[in-house]
Amino acid sequence: MTDLLHRLRDAVAAHPERTAVLAGTARLDFAELDLRTAALARALRAHGVGRGDRVGVHLARTADLPVALLAVWRAGAAYVPLDPAYPAERLAFMAADARLAALISADGLPAAQGVPVLRPDAAGPDTAAGPDTVEGLELPEAADPLDPAYAIYTSGSTGLPKGVEVPRGAVAALVEALEATGAYRAEPGVVGWNASVSFDASVQQWARICRGDTVLVIGDEDRADPARVAALLAEHAVTDLDLTPSHWELLREPLTGARVPRLFMGGEPVPEHTWRELADGGIDALNLYGPTECTVDAVTAPISGPGPHLGEPLPGVRLHLLDEKLAPVADGVVGELYLAGPGLAHGYPGRPGLTAGRFVADPTAPGERMYRTGDQARRGEGGRLEYAGRVDRQVKLRGYRIELGEVEHALARLEGVQAAAVTVHEPAPGDRRLIGYVTGAATAAELTERLRATLPAHLVPSAITVLDAMPLTPNGKVDHAALPAPAAQPAPAAEETPAEGADGLAEQVAEVWRTVLGLTGVTPTDDFFSLGGHSLAALRVVHLLRRRLGIELQLRHLLDSADLAAFTATVGKAVEAGTAAPRPALTARSRVSGA
Repeated sequence: MTDLLHRLRDAVAAHPERTAVLAGTARLDFAELDLRTAALARALRAHGVGRGDRVGVHLARTADLPVALLAVWRAGAAYVPLDPAYPAERLAFMAADARLAALISADGLPAAQGVPVLRPDAAGPDTAAGPDTVEGLELPEAADPLDPAYAIYTSGSTGLPKGVEVPRGAVAALVEALEATGAYRAEPGVVGWNASVSFDASVQQWARICRGDTVLVIGDEDRADPARVAALLAEHAVTDLDLTPSHWELLREPLTGARVPRLFMGGEPVPEHTWRELADGGIDALNLYGPTECTVDAVTAPISGPGPHLGEPLPGVRLHLLDEKLAPVADGVVGELYLAGPGLAHGYPGRPGLTAGRFVADPTAPGERMYRTGDQARRGEGGRLEYAGRVDRQVKLRGYRIELGEVEHALARLEGVQAAAVTVHEPAPGDRRLIGYVTGAATAAELTERLRATLPAHLVPSAITVLDAMPLTPNGKVDHAALPAPAAQPAPAAEETPAEGADGLAEQVAEVWRTVLGLTGVTPTDDFFSLGGHSLAALRVVHLLRRRLGIELQLRHLLDSADLAAFTATVGKAVEAGTAAPRPALTARSRVSGA
């Protein structure tokens, strides 16, 4: 396999003026990308960064981000994404646990004390054309395919996030495998980089720069507004977009009647209704499966024909369905999914016991390892590989991998909490939410506020219920199946009920909030997200009001509203503006040259 830096060198030499990166108003062609990444790589080396080191990258979603990631690789190091949206306490833990040799940041990171901090526009000595520019770009210090490429932190069942370190050769093998299957077209495309850099799906998006593709960095504000995402896809003629099934639910309506890019769908199981919609509509889409420990994607299937299934392993990937004794299971029988091949991560740095427990000997290939995914699957009708659940308490919500134990540990550490449990509740089909339960003296509002200071938003429960005692199994453990449904908020007092206008608009908006959030009452000063709302729930609110009132309303109108009263005022303006034109049905993407 060819290291991606060699492929970047070839892309720069062949098409120096082709656009490599688009981000907001910024544009970098391949020649500029080469110069900027070489300069920053020299700056890293000047600070002692070398082969095998880890460099933190703490940057917003701008053109600086892919520059920094490539510069780390050119310096011979591995990058560690540090999402600026994460709480300071979590960033501090990750920075210390990763033992960073340096940090790339536009505004510094107080948590990384004693670590050299470089700005993304830093340049090392002698930035003139030389051995680090395209004419002589080689792998630093004879880099090996086993050298680490990145360490991404995922949720940990013990209460702390754990790093997963992936080698350079595994990333190169991923790109070559997706090319071999036709998932990546031979000709350069325009890739919408949608995933967070802390989410491993981002790797197979941004790294496509190295094969000559143009990467459109979708900014945080744009990612929060499906209409703006749809506009960007059209403006830049994006050919490929990676997203979760949950995000598709947000995007499908803004994309009605538009040219839909090839969809790379992963991060969570594709629901039956989504599969049918895409398949029946002739939308060009792929279902991608793979854990972080196996370098993003290991199994693919076109979303077409029969209902949801995982597909077949990528070239070079060995897939096993095994029972508890590591013996193969028969077709139709559920087994645990094990993966092997060139995409395996090194493991969890600093956690040899955990690494040994998840990366075990492959009985079919002496001397090689396989990864125990914890996912269950079976070979169904026609030999199709079908997802069947988990062997543990890990869940996937809106694309995020979540260990319920980590959230429970975080809750249990809070003052006033005696015991904690976390589960997933589904008040409506497809609307799955994290729900916390505690015993103790603290209130739900206090606990939610404290959690937000320590956990990323996707790990904070939508609701917390305070119980007198936890239900227990006969052996004294928490009986998660016996936990009650989340407690609904009490109805507001009469004076707190939203005042109705002549047409009852305020009550209609409030009723939609109550329906979507599963509450018995809301007040004008309530914030949608503090009540347990999330992006998918917000989209349902917008859809319901569009249908009931016949108005033009966008998701951003709810996201930008401070409370129910402000949102109601916005809805009122939309009503005054008149009804919306009917929206066209979702259609397949128009084929373009070479597609």
